[in-house]
Amino acid sequence: MGLLTIGAFAKASRLSPKALRLYDELGLLTPARVDPVTGYRLYAPEQLDEARLVAWLRRLGMPLARIQHVRALDGAAAAQEIRAFWARAEAETAARRDLAAFLIDHLSRKDPAMTPTPTPLAEPLEIRYAALSDTGLVRESNQDTAYAGARLLAVADGFGHGGAPAGAAAIDALKHLETDGFAAGSLLNALEDAVEQADIAVRRVREDEAGTTLTAMLWTGSQLALVHIGDSRAYVLRDDELFQVTHDHTVVQSMVDEGRLSPEEAASHPQRSLLIRALGADQAATPDLRLHDARPGDRYLLCSDGLTTVVPTDDIRQVITTADGPERAVRDLVALANRSGGPDNVSCVVADVVPAPGPKAPAARAM
Repeated sequence: MGLLTIGAFAKASRLSPKALRLYDELGLLTPARVDPVTGYRLYAPEQLDEARLVAWLRRLGMPLARIQHVRALDGAAAAQEIRAFWARAEAETAARRDLAAFLIDHLSRKDPAMTPTPTPLAEPLEIRYAALSDTGLVRESNQDTAYAGARLLAVADGFGHGGAPAGAAAIDALKHLETDGFAAGSLLNALEDAVEQADIAVRRVREDEAGTTLTAMLWTGSQLALVHIGDSRAYVLRDDELFQVTHDHTVVQSMVDEGRLSPEEAASHPQRSLLIRALGADQAATPDLRLHDARPGDRYLLCSDGLTTVVPTDDIRQVITTADGPERAVRDLVALANRSGGPDNVSCVVADVVPAPGPKAPAARAM
């Protein structure tokens, strides 16, 4: 079979003549021969596989410069490069999906952060809290960090060499929220700014591919504002039902979302801990942001995956439901993870939403 004209080659490769001319100019797909008189580009049939690969990669949305790089690799390395590109694309899509979900929710109902200060008739609330982090039974060091304060609750799960300082730096970057004042309507903006600073702080202290997850809640007096990135989790126990209020940012969870894996298959998948979003590492660092209206009797749990990967949800619910106070709850949860083998560091923060004590009645006057 002889050389193909640009028109015939375009039809066979599903690339337009205009695209073929551009790829020639960029050195991405050079014709087999250019007619010296007419300047017509002619292509060899054996170039079709290469042209189809370029067409497929463009349909994936891969930039031309990266396609040039992929073409220079052998099969296994090229496959790994495509896998990395698509993982990044899925992470960015997931981030946009979560932002869209937040905006839909935000615009379809009155934003609680924008409501006026509760009237004096509203029941004042406060939180009682406890935090505990444990190395577990297998790991030599603890890369988790857990923090609980009067306004800030947070868990970070560091990974890679230097993961421990990465997690600590992320939470330290949020601690100013304990004392900073900001307008109610700017609450989520304040959280987003704090996470950007946390990402910068993690990058300053990290080594190699180290990074960290971060799940934190900021108490406002009537709401808990959530910021979440990675696979640590937040739950709320309300009316004896335990609800997960975060969404794992993992490759496996994205496969579940797309219907490629069942939740049961995901639980034992060998890549269940592979993150697509984290602080400090090369993954996308876009956090989820949420507002949760608090009710008296709510109990919130923040935890690293050292708990959720080894302890069934029903067992977590049993402890959260029956433990007398946050301190007992975090001790029981950590003990439960260790009784299940303790293969990873485990961190828990528990906070109860309770009525704030009212002003003391004036002492009776002696008659």
